Amino acid sequence: MTTPAAPATPAGDGRPPRRRKPPRRAEVVSVSRIAPRLVSVLVRGDELDAFADAAPTSHLKVFLPAPGQDEPLLPEFLPEGQAIPDDARPSVRTYTPRRFDATTGTLEIQFVLHGAGPASDWAERVSAGDKLAVAGPGGRFVMDADAERWWIAGDESAIPAVATLLEALPAAAAAEVHLEVADADDEVEFASQAKTEITWHHRRTPDAFGAELDEAARGAAIADGTKVWVACEAAAMRGIRRYFIGGRRLPASSLTTRGYWRLGEANHPDHDYGDDELAAR
Repeated sequence: MTTPAAPATPAGDGRPPRRRKPPRRAEVVSVSRIAPRLVSVLVRGDELDAFADAAPTSHLKVFLPAPGQDEPLLPEFLPEGQAIPDDARPSVRTYTPRRFDATTGTLEIQFVLHGAGPASDWAERVSAGDKLAVAGPGGRFVMDADAERWWIAGDESAIPAVATLLEALPAAAAAEVHLEVADADDEVEFASQAKTEITWHHRRTPDAFGAELDEAARGAAIADGTKVWVACEAAAMRGIRRYFIGGRRLPASSLTTRGYWRLGEANHPDHDYGDDELAAR
């Protein structure tokens, strides 16, 4: 038996309904470790060309097989909406399309290994030939190519997105980057034409998510015209956003904030921008 999904509804802020792109089947081509807890998975499939034009920091949906399946059971798209299988539903998670190689037709997705969880477990054991599906790209971030100064912050979950942003910055730009990770094993190299200053912050305690980024934000010297981009645990992101807008009086238009995950939630939505609450209280 299948159950039609609810139709798309307005976002509540005047934007049109979000239209989900249907998933496309793909197969794993290769798997490699970038760092002990960061896995690069290359996939290939039909109709992935849209990822060639994916904007920096955009997102995609990964559909993973349920236990006992060789490939995910996908929704059927009907006039009244998506028909979602009641049994053996795929696990669906949100990631960043790291890069698309048009020559080989491969899409790279990077997975952070964070312990128990459908996607983390899958990434621990994935190998060439495994099946999945991807949908996207999506996201509403539009990079200001004329901005000369950037202040960027994120945790492990944001490393792929930060990489895409730094690679897109022009040589005339300068970026101050703060990344909070568990320890030195999580540190990776980034490429950028821009002048970058990257600071790695090691988490003070295993569960102090966002504390280092919050401290970096409160000590930041941010000149007029600086673009701010922050993505991390949702509660930490909101605290940083409130501080920048309410405490530092930065214009909301200069901020891009994303709650990539929330402590205690298994599947945080991909559209948590932190702008649905008052900036200062």
